[in-house]
Amino acid sequence: MIRKNIYLRCTISSQVPYTLQAFWGVSIRELHHFLWKAWSSFQTAVNDDSLLRGHYQHCGLTLHETSHTEKTIQMFMPEGKLDLGTPPRHCYPLVIFLIRDTPENSTLHPDETVALVNVVHIRDNVCTLPTNILAQYLKQANGQLSSLKQLYLATGNALSYQDDACSDDASQRAVVLDNSGNGFITGQEQLCVVCQYYPLSRALLPCRHTCICASCFGKLETCPMCRSPIKSYFCVRNEDYLADCALGLEKTGTSPKRQSFSQWIQNSITEFLGLH
Repeated sequence: MIRKNIYLRCTISSQVPYTLQAFWGVSIRELHHFLWKAWSSFQTAVNDDSLLRGHYQHCGLTLHETSHTEKTIQMFMPEGKLDLGTPPRHCYPLVIFLIRDTPENSTLHPDETVALVNVVHIRDNVCTLPTNILAQYLKQANGQLSSLKQLYLATGNALSYQDDACSDDASQRAVVLDNSGNGFITGQEQLCVVCQYYPLSRALLPCRHTCICASCFGKLETCPMCRSPIKSYFCVRNEDYLADCALGLEKTGTSPKRQSFSQWIQNSITEFLGLH
């Protein structure tokens, strides 16, 4: 049984006004059908309060916000039990839309990000793997839909949902939101693949690999994972850590300690032996 006092806690920041809408027990088929519609369909659905109407079991939190720095919100789970079906399931437990609010007749650049859609698995008695984000989709003003490729994968078996479109992402760990005791908090301290010191914070576009920190971003022209050109990026976490790290270096006058002495010894032996 789902208890009313169980809730999700998530942290959001935005540089533009937006609308947040959350839905419980969303039809997988209808969600993916809607995601490929034009940006104008998203706007109309939000304005008419008809987003995914008839294709979810419970309507969750709705917020209209202006731009702001990090803000934590709570979403309580519905009182009624969600009918997600037996594996492979036909419904997602939770889908959260973050949709950009734009004035009527305003013109956006075709590459502007206009919506971020988060598909969330909620741990239950059938799928006992930790609560995590199954997939994140980025919608642009030109109608293009991109699936953010998160780098770090969870251990264990993939969750079983009737969704071939994002089956490769089914076992991914959350980067923006992560499981923690009573609910969600901002993502784990997963490290940049380049410097292995600062937390990763940027998803690269158009390849969508989430793999580097803000410090290394300015030094790269291609993605370190797939070598495709970097044209833009999308922040997946707050980057205040850069100021803290810079202050620490100024006080000490030394470079960051990238790895422990024992790790250095181990890497040196591995390299000497020609192992990888």
